[in-house]
Amino acid sequence: MSVELVATRTEVYAELTPAGAFYATSSPDQEGNRTILLHVLREGHHAPFTTEIASQWAENNNTDKALRSIFRLQRLGLLRGTHQARTDSTLRLEDALPPLLARLSDQQKTLLADENGFYLAAAGFAHEAAEELAGLSADLLSLQSRHNRLLKNNLRVNTETWGLLDPSGRSELGFWPLFIGQQRFMLVVSGTPRLQDQSFVTLVQDLDKRYR
Repeated sequence: MSVELVATRTEVYAELTPAGAFYATSSPDQEGNRTILLHVLREGHHAPFTTEIASQWAENNNTDKALRSIFRLQRLGLLRGTHQARTDSTLRLEDALPPLLARLSDQQKTLLADENGFYLAAAGFAHEAAEELAGLSADLLSLQSRHNRLLKNNLRVNTETWGLLDPSGRSELGFWPLFIGQQRFMLVVSGTPRLQDQSFVTLVQDLDKRYR
């Protein structure tokens, strides 16, 4: 249950929402808001929220400005407070990924590939199809890098997501890049993505723990 994130004696822990996890991993650029969200991702469950922690996350000794930055991200729906701190999974990443991936598609067909064209885990795809999709993912990451100036600077396209759409504009197959530290991954989702699910936050947390 989401609660107001305030720096009081009441123990409230900060955590990312699915929207916050998406924003934090949607670009390799580590600007101010993304830096705060990554701090919350990695440290929010370690201790209750305080003004001192807010200053550390915002990297600003002015506590009023630091708190304003944190509260603004909460108003935007990128982070929230909770009375129950999350616990780290005890599963190996290889075991945790398939069920998480399955929940991110209405067809339960999702895979996670790295920038070199290898898939780390898949749900719902046959092995041969997963290998081919991982290769396609690497090609799309390379294509995005080559045309980044056109897409971002000239056309002002602020997403790096690619998709295969039906005539109604609905996604049949979507390719969602995730930037974890210096690593690039591609989340391939068949059908309607469910990235608003809490499983997406858990996926990002698990990947960040391994690869940051």
